[in-house]
Amino acid sequence: MGGMFQSLPGFREFYPEDCAVRNRIFQTWREACARFAFQEFDGPALEPLELFTAKSGPEIVSQLFNFTDKGGREVALRPEMTPTLARLVGARAGSLKRPIRWFSIGENFRYEKQQKGRLRSFYQLNADILGEAGPSADAEIITLLIHVLQSFGLGESDFIIRLSDRNLWLCLLESLAVPEALYPEALSAIDKLEREDGPALIEKLSQAGIPNADKLYAAATELAAINDLADLKTFFGNSDSSVALERLEQWDALMTQIEAQGIASFVKVDLGIVRGLAYYTGFVFEAFQTVGKGRALAGGGRYDNLVEKLGGQPLPAVGFGMGDVTLRDLLELKDLVPEGAESPNAYLVIGGAEERPFALGIAAQLRSEGLRVEYGLKDAGFGKQFKAADHSGARFAVIIGQEEKAGGGAKVKDLQSGKETFVLSAEIADFIVKELP
Repeated sequence: MGGMFQSLPGFREFYPEDCAVRNRIFQTWREACARFAFQEFDGPALEPLELFTAKSGPEIVSQLFNFTDKGGREVALRPEMTPTLARLVGARAGSLKRPIRWFSIGENFRYEKQQKGRLRSFYQLNADILGEAGPSADAEIITLLIHVLQSFGLGESDFIIRLSDRNLWLCLLESLAVPEALYPEALSAIDKLEREDGPALIEKLSQAGIPNADKLYAAATELAAINDLADLKTFFGNSDSSVALERLEQWDALMTQIEAQGIASFVKVDLGIVRGLAYYTGFVFEAFQTVGKGRALAGGGRYDNLVEKLGGQPLPAVGFGMGDVTLRDLLELKDLVPEGAESPNAYLVIGGAEERPFALGIAAQLRSEGLRVEYGLKDAGFGKQFKAADHSGARFAVIIGQEEKAGGGAKVKDLQSGKETFVLSAEIADFIVKELP
């Protein structure tokens, strides 16, 4: 066989210290969502392939871990949670209390080329509101996203929410007589404005059969450069499109609610964000890292047609996804990685074989009171055990020798102050709990 087994490329292993950090990240996600009264759900990691192709088109297959299972079914590991969410909600839409405020923390899988911040397996926080079409839901989701990032200690100098609008882009395409069938090509080209030069993009647009490609490019460049609401209103101000004017009212309503919560400084109008995914239908946004290498930390938007498209009843929806890989990279950069593993509260120092049964009784009692307890599994000298107690990071050593056992208790030593107190066995748990910070 030669050598030890290696993990597959793009998959991570979590040794205890890493696993502890990961769990702290999950805990922070959960607590933030709970403050917004979101409920957690989960779904299967393996899904019918069709669930993803129905939503994203056949081209997504190149990014999937997909195979034929032993029953001849075409299946794939989920690349994201939204289609599962849409299916779950669609199946019970009649009986769920609206608006539906759900979140999930799940592992997703993408078979793509590995690069910094992109692995083949990653965890993602998803938070969504379904059943509310108005901009209050968008405001709530954006506020939650900012709150989640702030919960890690990140602030205004670390990230920004770039806010855009798919519908305004559609108004622009319509005003330039782009045929509806070509909207996806046009949007995907516009999505690359920041990264590709003009002539190449104009060429691409023309080849796709889009009329007035140079005019579209000029207008798109102007719209993508807009970074405040007043300029956005000017750009569409003389538009005869009722859709554009209605959208601007929604923008006003959204921004008013964001200002009311004191987070307007985090939100930047940025029409350059289009979000590649075909299913977005209104406001779209990205949380963007503004320190180190600018990278997207989270992305989302409104997807009002997805539940219906996957066979449910029409149900408006808005949400975001945030991956753990880029988030953790940023937390490392800022020295904000949450504290990992928890040390034991108490380490039992046991005199010998005679005292061990009595000591184990104390251990059982302390654990039943919710304390974290460790001790050596074989008899050793006091010196060695004290060393182990220090090494474990425990706050207290509970010393049980002949004398202590005879007195029906133990010496509890505070390993920070060095103070020792004899405590009866029934009272040790209370004593430790009182002393803990």
